[in-house]
Amino acid sequence: MKTKSLVSLALLVGIGTVLHTVIPGFVFGMKPDMMLTMMFIGIILFREKKYVLLLGVLTGIISGLTTSFPGGFFPNIIDKCITSFAFYGLLLASGKLAKKLPTLIVFTAVGTLISGIIFLGSAFFIAGLPGPFAILFGTVVLPATALNAVAMFILFPIVSTVAKRTNAAHSMQA
Repeated sequence: MKTKSLVSLALLVGIGTVLHTVIPGFVFGMKPDMMLTMMFIGIILFREKKYVLLLGVLTGIISGLTTSFPGGFFPNIIDKCITSFAFYGLLLASGKLAKKLPTLIVFTAVGTLISGIIFLGSAFFIAGLPGPFAILFGTVVLPATALNAVAMFILFPIVSTVAKRTNAAHSMQA
């Protein structure tokens, strides 16, 4: 792993941590997960399995530590590890389309839905849910999906421009 890549990923995870911490929990302690958007951007820019694994584990642990959801530590780790590789799989399967912003926005929405389902499912089995699955899904996961898609629309062009200028990202050079 290159130091420059690790520093870039650390910055993305740090920004995601701040966003995840600042956004308050609502609807039974669950909150939109802006850490996902930063994880997705990191995966887009650094498309290697080792970075995907690193991002999945790190964002899972940090999300777990900063969650307001009761018993949400382990569900966050499970969710981020699985979601990171699901998102990576979408990027690999889409080929050249994966470099276009509309595709990345759709993948962000799909990734957020996957993350929400895995999080709620694992939380259900590990700690139980503080409310009905459908209510949590409809009031937190669906709005988070829209929020993350908008965040990707705004943030990715900025981050990719900076990455190109600094020659920081692997996938932007091809």
